[in-house]
Amino acid sequence: MQRRPIAVAAAVVVAAGAAVAFTLPSLAGTNEPDGSPSVTTGGVSPQLLAAMKRDLGLDGDQARTRLARSEWAGGVSATLAAQTGEDFGGAWLAEDGTTLKVAVTDSDAAAVVKKAGAVPVLVKRSEADLDAVKTKLDAAAAEAADVTGWYVDVTANKVVLVAKPGAKSEALELATDAGIPASAVTVKISKAQPKPLFDVRGADPYFIAIGGGQARCSIGFSVEGGFVTAGHCGEEGTQTTGFNNEAQGTVEASIFPGEADMGFVAVNGDWTPRPVVNDFNGNELPVAGNTEAPVGAAICRSGSTTGTFCGTILAKNQTVRYPEGAVTGLTRTDVCAEGGDSGGPWLSGDQAQGVTSGGSGDCTVGGETFFQPLNEILATNDLTLVTTGEEAAPPAATTPPAEAGEEGGAGEDGEAATACDALPVQRDGRINRTGNAQVQPDGGAYRARAGTHTACLAAPDGTDFDLVLQRQNNRGQFRTVARAADDGTLSFTGRSGTYRYVVVASGGTGAYSLGFNVS
Repeated sequence: MQRRPIAVAAAVVVAAGAAVAFTLPSLAGTNEPDGSPSVTTGGVSPQLLAAMKRDLGLDGDQARTRLARSEWAGGVSATLAAQTGEDFGGAWLAEDGTTLKVAVTDSDAAAVVKKAGAVPVLVKRSEADLDAVKTKLDAAAAEAADVTGWYVDVTANKVVLVAKPGAKSEALELATDAGIPASAVTVKISKAQPKPLFDVRGADPYFIAIGGGQARCSIGFSVEGGFVTAGHCGEEGTQTTGFNNEAQGTVEASIFPGEADMGFVAVNGDWTPRPVVNDFNGNELPVAGNTEAPVGAAICRSGSTTGTFCGTILAKNQTVRYPEGAVTGLTRTDVCAEGGDSGGPWLSGDQAQGVTSGGSGDCTVGGETFFQPLNEILATNDLTLVTTGEEAAPPAATTPPAEAGEEGGAGEDGEAATACDALPVQRDGRINRTGNAQVQPDGGAYRARAGTHTACLAAPDGTDFDLVLQRQNNRGQFRTVARAADDGTLSFTGRSGTYRYVVVASGGTGAYSLGFNVS
């Protein structure tokens, strides 16, 4: 078994569909209640394909094609976000589930998108602009009681406010009071009242003590030393018991409500984290990695109340107003879920996406479910996902290899190509005075999902050029989060946000080449 660090791949946590079973650690010396489940060793499990056929109407070949395209699109869209920088407006899979569309605000960026094999869509607002609108709404979360949430809709290039019937004017007033132009928002009317999906009914798979009673949640994904789950499934220090009512572990980290709905449970020595999820039909579904799926991708979830269901990712970066308070950064899906499913895993094929947060409706009449993206949990808590170690084929390159004299080939001063050229995003520059600095890409910044930033700086011989990575905070200020090593290489695993590189000529002058990417 390979334990792969989050630096290897980025994952998306979505709240859609149910085809991923919760990861039930095996208790040493104890058999699971229904005997030993079968294990699928790699690829897309037949059980997951069956759930996708039931819930999405896809046959086996259609499901495999969509999942493969989704994984490809996840890698390509992350690279295009870095390549197009402040012109990037978001990415999504079209209704056919295979066409990747990428919004950009500039025609030159559109050419980059087309070259990568995606369909460019020219829009008015960048993703950074839309996120800034949503941040203003987050700051005014307590102002409108009948507005149940809001999210960035990259397909419409607007921010959507979700309001109860009769509250449209209240939603628009909230936007006006927050200083947001009416053209940047739209209102969706919904009777649904989202709520966290924990349940105070005794049952498996694991339990926490709440208010003198016992609440049930579902395990998410195995990580080294324990498992991840929803933050509302226990405060820090809370003790947990397993499906067999035996002592299991302690909640070591928990956020809810606020910036996330994420938790980490450290298990005791009797429990062994394994790279599988339970589909509640006697099977274990493999977890091979955590490549994030885009909006429009098919996704499945599993939980201890309802089992496995599938659906589609509808939106990311949604703020949801639960009775306990607002939670930001969730993924919205059309998958059903019920009480007790909270914390359970979401899969796109064999790629881990997130853990169930909450929703509305049930699996009889349907509904919407939100999930906390997994990569945010891993990055925030410095956790390592436990995987099967079976690597998927890498996504197709976003650009063909550069020819001599083109960007990414020989440098301005004729230097030979270096190892930095292997990274998919390339930027060249020149600093003519010691002590000066340049911002990349192209004097701007870029949006990145949670994952690992990798960079390499090649500078002229005899010079001392430094490279730093900066992240923008909620006040719009950039703060340094990582510095390159002496050899010019940099690797940093962090949360989603707006980033930029700064190249500083500490000694000497001349041309440099910067290669970077996010995975």
